[in-house]
Amino acid sequence: MTRARDLGLACGRLPPGPLNLISDVPGVSVGHATLVDDDIRTGVTAIRPHPGDVFRDRPIAAADVLNGFGKSIGLMQVEELGQIETPILLTNTLSVGTCGTALIRRAIAENPDIGRRTSTVNPVVLECNDGYLNDIQALAVTEADALGAIDAARTAFAVGAVGAGTGMSCFGFKGGIGSASRRLTLDGAVFHLGALVLANFGRAGDLRLPDGRRVAPPDHVTTPEQGSVIVIVATDIPLEHRQLQRVIRRAGAGLARLGSFYGHGSGDIFLGLTTANRTPHDATSDLLPMRVIAESRIDLLFEAVADTTQEAVLDALVAAPDTVGRAGHRRFGLASAL
Repeated sequence: MTRARDLGLACGRLPPGPLNLISDVPGVSVGHATLVDDDIRTGVTAIRPHPGDVFRDRPIAAADVLNGFGKSIGLMQVEELGQIETPILLTNTLSVGTCGTALIRRAIAENPDIGRRTSTVNPVVLECNDGYLNDIQALAVTEADALGAIDAARTAFAVGAVGAGTGMSCFGFKGGIGSASRRLTLDGAVFHLGALVLANFGRAGDLRLPDGRRVAPPDHVTTPEQGSVIVIVATDIPLEHRQLQRVIRRAGAGLARLGSFYGHGSGDIFLGLTTANRTPHDATSDLLPMRVIAESRIDLLFEAVADTTQEAVLDALVAAPDTVGRAGHRRFGLASAL
């Protein structure tokens, strides 16, 4: 599997983590369900924040919407309560409901008190429209696919045209799933911050590489910028909700470096979590301990998010091969164009 750094497309000055993946954050894992059959080019990608029961052990989380042309579910409660309580699923636009139901069924199976003796559960599902390469009207994604992606979650995972990224397009090229991480030192201790993107945005001809080159697919036609990008950020640095939202907002800087201007038809949505601060569903005390980063040190995280977002998109573009999908529609991979 070719990745961005294999082609010299590293971003920024900070060192990557061991895998240069979001799973360099301890406990985080990613899994895919990939569906390819006739005109079907779609799937599901699952991000697990830790291997335990997320409903009972909830990481602090935050969301930020740069341009809200999207159909995600669960973000309103994330913003109100500042936590997530299920794994995060990524899929195509018309499969959000199916994936949400799968998350609810999984949570109830693990916690039979949900909706009866305790609260209901807030599934988090985010999407991009893969309808150019995929027959999105076929509604091919099933609950079993969503659960399979969760069960497949590992620290070492594929990027490119896999999972939710199977049918995505980016800057006129074949898009998909990409990831990157950075290693950070605070108070003498090593931490990690990682990003995973579902890249399905950008106008053909606008892509800028880190060395300043503009690159366009050989068959490109200038069209309005539309599509979407989902950026998932994870870290083991202790943050509270407000700080985490400030950090993930800087993902927009990474997208801008690539040539995006967040067009009217683009859904640019960011979701972040920290594994260092968690809220137990069954609190046994009135007060909970929490550490936070000193605000004067937060620029380091801003830089890391911009760099990892930029590199993760390039990672998706490089790893995705030339693809022919629905109705003979074609997307070239960035690696072949270079």
